[in-house]
Amino acid sequence: MQFGFTLKPDHSIERTVALARQAEAAGFTHGWLFDSHVLWREAYVLLTLMAQATTTLRLGTCVTNPATREPSVTASALATLNDLSGGRMELGIGRGDSARRVEGKPPTTLARLEQATQLIRDLVEGRPATADETSLELSWAPAARLPVWIAGYGPKALELTGRIGDGLILQLADPDLVRFFVRQLDEGARQAGRDPREISVMAAAPAHVGDRAACRERVRWFPALVSNHVVDLVNKYPREGMPESLTGYVSERSGYDYLHHAEVGSSNASFVEDEVVDRFCVIGSVDEHRAKLTELAAAGVGQFNIYLMNGDEEETLEIYGREIIPDVRELVAARA
Repeated sequence: MQFGFTLKPDHSIERTVALARQAEAAGFTHGWLFDSHVLWREAYVLLTLMAQATTTLRLGTCVTNPATREPSVTASALATLNDLSGGRMELGIGRGDSARRVEGKPPTTLARLEQATQLIRDLVEGRPATADETSLELSWAPAARLPVWIAGYGPKALELTGRIGDGLILQLADPDLVRFFVRQLDEGARQAGRDPREISVMAAAPAHVGDRAACRERVRWFPALVSNHVVDLVNKYPREGMPESLTGYVSERSGYDYLHHAEVGSSNASFVEDEVVDRFCVIGSVDEHRAKLTELAAAGVGQFNIYLMNGDEEETLEIYGREIIPDVRELVAARA
């Protein structure tokens, strides 16, 4: 199992760089940043500094979208960062949540997501691409493979990922729900003539070590964040098509304030029950973390990406590097 971490870009620049260095030394393979330019600092500037401060850490957005940023601009940024980092960039992309909604705009379409993803990948990997009937090419850029991770939960998003993605980002750490989504992903891959094992699965969720009751209050914000996507799913697909363990908890949700997005103690999370927190996050003792990660690997997860924004970030990295990663890094994702 690989380990990543995601920061929301609200730390000082110096601390962001220090956390990247610490994570790399602790055995983390990936460093990710939220991309929501109004709420937080500009992700690509920080990725540049993180690339300069590390040597092996693979870096990317978790996630960007094709509407806030014009895709050829994203491609140029990633190609430049590949040049700087020695080819360590990866693309995490989705339809858009906070970056769009804080501006009063909806997520973009899956069709636009697919077109943008193909364009970005082609340009960064050194191939000419066509946009609006115009041929584009980054002739200056060193061609480097760009792994593409697509974020989504819905059947069409999972089919799209199975068809064109290198990885799937699932924002939750509930092994049963992961299995449900992985089955759909694998079916989409098979229908596209691909081996499902070619597509990695990432569980992206907060992790906090300590007393379970205290940990819950650090991470309760996360199911509230996920609820934004669940509400979209409920509105788009028949409720009976999704597990009650995913859709049931949003019935008491009254709204969401993006100015308190991914914030410990946010009133956005007032409707989230303890049981949901326990399923969606990784919390408790070190042994409980190891056990949950073992379950996630058995469900198909190849990378656990810690949403490192619950306080005690340095301590979390230190504990994972000393007591958890060495014991579970050999876990292999179970896939059909």
